Amino acid sequence: MQPIYDPRLGVVESDASSPKKRSLLVLAGSLLAEISLPKLFFAWVLLVGLPGLLLGVTPILASIWLGELFGQVMAFQVEVWSALIIAALVALALFSSRRLFRLAEHSFWSLNALAVQPFYAMCRETLRQLVERRLAPGSAKLPLVRAAAAMVAGLLISAIALLALVKVWPATLLVSNISILDTPRRLAWAAFANSGALVSAYVAVAALGWAIADATMEQPRDLESFDEAPLDGQVWRIAHLSDIHVVGERYGFRIESGRAGPRGNERLKQVFRQLEALNADAPLHAILITGDVTDAGLSSEWAEFFDLLAEHPALAARVALAPGNHDLNIVDRSNPARLDLPMSPVKRLRKLRVLTAMGDLQGGRARLVDRVGGRLGGALAAALAPHRRAIEAFMDEGRPVFSRELSDLWTKAFPLALPPEGEEGLGIVLLNSNADTHFSFTNALGMISLDQAQAIQSVMAHYPRAHWIVGLHHHVVEYPRPATAMSERIGTALINGAWFVRWMQSLAGRVVVMHGHRHIDWFGQCGALRIVSAPSPVMTRPDGGPPHFYIHRLAVGADGQLKLLRPERIEVVAQA
Repeated sequence: MQPIYDPRLGVVESDASSPKKRSLLVLAGSLLAEISLPKLFFAWVLLVGLPGLLLGVTPILASIWLGELFGQVMAFQVEVWSALIIAALVALALFSSRRLFRLAEHSFWSLNALAVQPFYAMCRETLRQLVERRLAPGSAKLPLVRAAAAMVAGLLISAIALLALVKVWPATLLVSNISILDTPRRLAWAAFANSGALVSAYVAVAALGWAIADATMEQPRDLESFDEAPLDGQVWRIAHLSDIHVVGERYGFRIESGRAGPRGNERLKQVFRQLEALNADAPLHAILITGDVTDAGLSSEWAEFFDLLAEHPALAARVALAPGNHDLNIVDRSNPARLDLPMSPVKRLRKLRVLTAMGDLQGGRARLVDRVGGRLGGALAAALAPHRRAIEAFMDEGRPVFSRELSDLWTKAFPLALPPEGEEGLGIVLLNSNADTHFSFTNALGMISLDQAQAIQSVMAHYPRAHWIVGLHHHVVEYPRPATAMSERIGTALINGAWFVRWMQSLAGRVVVMHGHRHIDWFGQCGALRIVSAPSPVMTRPDGGPPHFYIHRLAVGADGQLKLLRPERIEVVAQA
């Protein structure tokens, strides 16, 4: 049989969402043509309009309340019920402080992701790309150039935001009296003007703050050399995989690569066959998968992944995985114009698929963090067990949409810790570095919450002599090297990466940070913090070479510091 066109090779629609086969301009045009305007409007109202209105009306209502309260105090007419209301609000804040803080922190970084990060990062990375292309590789000027580009970008964005503030300022009304409530239309316009002024002022300050933070931090640099193996002591071998992008169809293509990448999962099966041989030759301590296990978080993709692991039970017992943006934030693998409404149950379904997969694979080994006690808590499997029926019901029915029980279950699950064997062993901390997004086109944003960062230190304080791998999906900094295309270096690192790097510096001698997301390998450091990026073992390399992965070797030196030895580079053998 000689088909006119072999359907196993895919067709043009296989490239619908692929930036490897279609330019970002073409993808943006498709997005504008396909996007649902009613859903976009409704999502804008819920995610931007109402919060903006609330933000703008807050100073007006606060001024009215303070004016009324001051008038009552001056007339000695403070009502008992007013005092009771204030006491009730204080009590509510005290009892709900952690939940309120999480909400405030989420809103804060959402504002950064929407209003600051894209413009600042685009300006900074454009400047860096233009200058770095003219520098010789490894130039001593590179750190200075990166710092200067950050400052210039911050000043530019800050200046633009200040101009916007000057334009909107005449329409603002920050202080008023109760009579404003008689004219709702005037109140609404003033509230939106206030919101624009407050956001513009914040962007001006935040962009400058980010620029100073980026410019004054230790700039990332390539690792100069690997450590020498100690004469005695254990050497841990860690297989680091990332971005394996399991598809749910035998001849399916991946979102990002389209027909430029592999079809199906045969290449990943070969990876595990090679891992089986490597583990038989010299046992692996762990197989760390730092996110994007699946291509779109679909049930069929998770099923394919578990079918593959079932063929390698010895390897499955060593797997430790963290969630990636493709596991959580892809709304539609064939259409980047699709978006989830905030009340849609689908986002939570994807989170529960990840959580139950992690529970099945590492539930008995991975432990949660007891925030109250500041130490390791129970196993993930034990934490999931009481919620089994609720999870099954939600998977089956998608209700209740706003389940506090399941929401808290996801939030409290990270970070997860695989504790070391013995007080001086090697443990693994797994983070969720994904920022919440409801839009496939903006799925790649990442952040680390303060709650997770504090929990990391709690875990490590519990084992003061142990050493750790911190595994997350997103890269913490943009690499100090020019990219082939600007799209490769804009908007995909952690939103709060500079802060996270600073936070981790105190643990630098005890940890190595391992991540994926960029599909390329990089060994580097920021200050004393060592950072390792994993290539994708299934995607096609930009230079056309065979895909590969690494077996990292870690050991503790005579000085008690965690050593990063020269890794084993494993090329994925091509199959007919």
